[in-house]
Amino acid sequence: MTKPRLYSGIQPSKDSLHIGNYTGALVQWRALQDEYDAFFSIVDLHALTNAAHDPKILADATRGLAAQYIAAGIEPAKSCLYVQSHVSAHSELTWLLNTITGFGEANRMTQFKDKSQRFGADATTVGLFDYPVLMAADILLYDTVIVPVGDDQRQHVELTRDLAERFNSRFGEVFVLPKAQFPEEGARVYDLQNPTAKMSKSAESDAGILWLLDEPSVTAKKIMRAVTDTLGVVRFDWENQPGITNLLSIYTALTGRSEQEAEDEFTGRGYGDFKKTVADAVVAEFEPVRARTLELQADPAELDRLLAANAERAEAIANATLKRAQDAIGLLPRLR
Repeated sequence: MTKPRLYSGIQPSKDSLHIGNYTGALVQWRALQDEYDAFFSIVDLHALTNAAHDPKILADATRGLAAQYIAAGIEPAKSCLYVQSHVSAHSELTWLLNTITGFGEANRMTQFKDKSQRFGADATTVGLFDYPVLMAADILLYDTVIVPVGDDQRQHVELTRDLAERFNSRFGEVFVLPKAQFPEEGARVYDLQNPTAKMSKSAESDAGILWLLDEPSVTAKKIMRAVTDTLGVVRFDWENQPGITNLLSIYTALTGRSEQEAEDEFTGRGYGDFKKTVADAVVAEFEPVRARTLELQADPAELDRLLAANAERAEAIANATLKRAQDAIGLLPRLR
């Protein structure tokens, strides 16, 4: 029986993933790859829309992200792990979709509006404006059924469905309509120093971010210095105790304990004891992933070979979809 297709991806915008990427994406992807025919892309073309991207480190960051995927349990023999730019159909289908995307609907994308207001018109690129259309091409190329994404990408997946339906209506049935799948509540992780803000690669301070590749002592120190409160009670209460609740969420995400079990475990225990237990859990989870990542990064040629092999598989599927779209839209086929 053929498994339904799944697609998702992460930008190589930093040397290391953080714990939010790990619990919110990689842990779930690791489980989903048994249930779906999974395609996981390192979306380096999307990374180019970040004005701060450094061309000197992009290739290394891409390879490093692949190593972290694998170290976290994404198996290249089971899932198709590849680099987005290695499959040119992503860019080619984006142009076809551009021709049926309304300027108004693209302009209404919340992430574009937020970033363009933050950076100003002169620093806002056409690439950033077109980011959701490229994402739609990413998804549609693989006859994707399920797209595991964060809630902040909900609007982009809705646009993808709209474009697929529009294309199919005008030119015939070419694309599968995908559905977004959102992480379970509690997968979102907040900044250790500002527990009302989502943990982000672009945070101003590194002190609130737990990087997957941090030294264990650095990870433990950040947790021990995490912002809490003076109430002295370890419980889930986002409104009154966001710092404690954030640490509890991290602990339950990594240990599999329920909220009630975690609260019961720390009843009557001080914040120092609680933080140390959380730190031990994070270090125990991260250390084997970190060690395996460093091992993989020590052999870049083997990583490149794995990525190239998976790009071939991705390319075969993507090119077939692209050809259907090109034929449907009326482009003259090239003689082979």
